[in-house]
Amino acid sequence: MKEALISVIVPAYNIQDYIERCIRSIQNQTYQNIEILVVDDGSTDRTGEILDGLAVEDSRLRIFHKKNGGSSAARNMGIDNARGEYLAFVDSDDYIEEDMLESMHAYLLETGLSIVECGRDEVAEDGSKLPDVCVPFPQKTIIPAKTFLREMLLHRGDCSFCTKLIHRSYFDGVRFPDGKLNEDFYVMIQFLSKYRCDVGSIPERKYHVFYKSNSNTRVVDRTVFPRVFTDIVENADLAMEVVKTQYPDLTKEARRFGFYQRLEYLLHIPIRMMTKDNAFYKEVVKHIRKGVFAMWLNPYLTRKNKVYLTLFAISPRGIRTLHAKHKGFTY
Repeated sequence: MKEALISVIVPAYNIQDYIERCIRSIQNQTYQNIEILVVDDGSTDRTGEILDGLAVEDSRLRIFHKKNGGSSAARNMGIDNARGEYLAFVDSDDYIEEDMLESMHAYLLETGLSIVECGRDEVAEDGSKLPDVCVPFPQKTIIPAKTFLREMLLHRGDCSFCTKLIHRSYFDGVRFPDGKLNEDFYVMIQFLSKYRCDVGSIPERKYHVFYKSNSNTRVVDRTVFPRVFTDIVENADLAMEVVKTQYPDLTKEARRFGFYQRLEYLLHIPIRMMTKDNAFYKEVVKHIRKGVFAMWLNPYLTRKNKVYLTLFAISPRGIRTLHAKHKGFTY
């Protein structure tokens, strides 16, 4: 029986120094029946030129050039043009083990599931491994949808689509949100709501996340702060709505997630944006002040989290200023 076609989607933007390593790691997969869709998202360096050159030597490579529109739009273009029964995603400065797709596809067939994930590690420029908060299960396992959501809400689960192999039917009516960040969490919440899907997990770290000092895909510029931290708060509210209607046993975990994401917002918001004219900022502070009692009763927040949140409820601008001085921030 012929192997199912897997479409590997790679959004690429100004990544000329690392794009070939990424593509070569996909080309070298032991699972042979693949197509590689690379979406050049308006690169202004040699990324597009390198990709066109690679495509000449490998008919499995399909290159799309478009105006810059962000990672979500690039991924969506890949989904719309994919021919495969299964979809995988790789970020353009990362690379994968040669048997990643084969291992995940085999577990999909073994379990009959529609989503399987593998472990990942994080690699610095000098080759050293960095700690990863997403610790995989120690053995192959099927994670029930409710457990998978719970792990995400406690910041232990891996919502990244780069470590997943997914049946393409899951994207019927679902796309990554254009112009948004934290987009993987958003789509995973859609899946857990729409399909209540269990997730197969293999422990081997087959996906390598590459971190460099000026990475296009890793470093958050202060100028995009409103998008980054507004999106994580809005996604926390989306998760709460899903929990209320479908996973009510996870209410405390969802509340913890909402408080924690708002704490992240307040720890990183530029002080100049903490004004009475900033409606979103005012709503974040209002939410914390209204929920102080519930926050202290929540067993999933650390004492440090609770103290910080309480202080922000009392004097958000003052605490943010002190935090900036302590951390050496200049904004």
